[in-house]
Amino acid sequence: MIGGNESCTAGPTPMSYLTCLTYILGEWTGVEHIEDYLSYAVYLSWVLFPLAVVFLLPGVLLVLMYTSVLIVHIYKRKNELKEAYSNDLWDGAKQMLATLWDAHGRIWHGYELHGVKNIPEGPALIVFYHGATPADCIYFLAKLIIQKRPCLVVADHFVFRLPGFKLLLDVTGVIHGPKEECVDALKKGYLIAVAPGGVREALFSDEMYNIIWGERKGFAQVAIDAKVPIIPMFTQNVREGIRTLGGIKILRTIYESIRLPVVPMYGGFPVKLRTFIGEPIPYEPNVTAEELTAKTKAALQALIDKHQKIPGNIFRALMERFQSQKKED
Repeated sequence: MIGGNESCTAGPTPMSYLTCLTYILGEWTGVEHIEDYLSYAVYLSWVLFPLAVVFLLPGVLLVLMYTSVLIVHIYKRKNELKEAYSNDLWDGAKQMLATLWDAHGRIWHGYELHGVKNIPEGPALIVFYHGATPADCIYFLAKLIIQKRPCLVVADHFVFRLPGFKLLLDVTGVIHGPKEECVDALKKGYLIAVAPGGVREALFSDEMYNIIWGERKGFAQVAIDAKVPIIPMFTQNVREGIRTLGGIKILRTIYESIRLPVVPMYGGFPVKLRTFIGEPIPYEPNVTAEELTAKTKAALQALIDKHQKIPGNIFRALMERFQSQKKED
């Protein structure tokens, strides 16, 4: 073994530092031909690196979420003395968050929003297809905030149990979605965005873009009670950016038992995202919730059929970043 006073470059045949390190490691562990094991480990790391990346990239959205949480807490500390004197205390924080998410959408996904003219000046219920994550909805809401359009969004109950998220949800207008609260907000003139498929659609739909609503029709009753139109919304390639392993049956069984999003996700690919807002479905006093649900589902399916190639393809969605872009509304 090389002594403490000896050098890797000493002697008639100087060794490289890597060879020297391998030699020392072999002497220390007592494993013969350790360089073969190290070569195999390096080979495996190169092979598995892309796999590790596609499972780690979705964590970027989580990092951005907690960055947003940190921003609103810092903003609150800096402005707590103004709270008693200002009705617009959180406007600056909202604009800051909207700018952050709008920049992420533009840079990472070349995000575009089309059909804004279909959103009325008054209240409306926006119904959208839920991707594996709500990133596209966040980009959409960011643009509305920048345009100073108040819009609430209905989220699943588990979101409100995430540590540190309460203040962020309050500031950005995320609500549990009880029927009475939604009707009241619509009557006050707000826009509300909701995905009837919720977490189940997010986790268990796939590249075929199946709408998974089950028997849910509460959103339709809310629109009827508030006497507002429903506006369908769909984002092209939303399932190509991040995908789930929802096709594994045991994961579906676990979810139905505990109702928590335990299904692994992978991706985070910088695919092209375009959100399309369809024509409003006007309020009709004599329509039932079942009929309105069917009309809304058909309108959303029409947007999917028009703007999404089925089955979705990650490579094609990536290449669309380099195609001529449609003019943004």
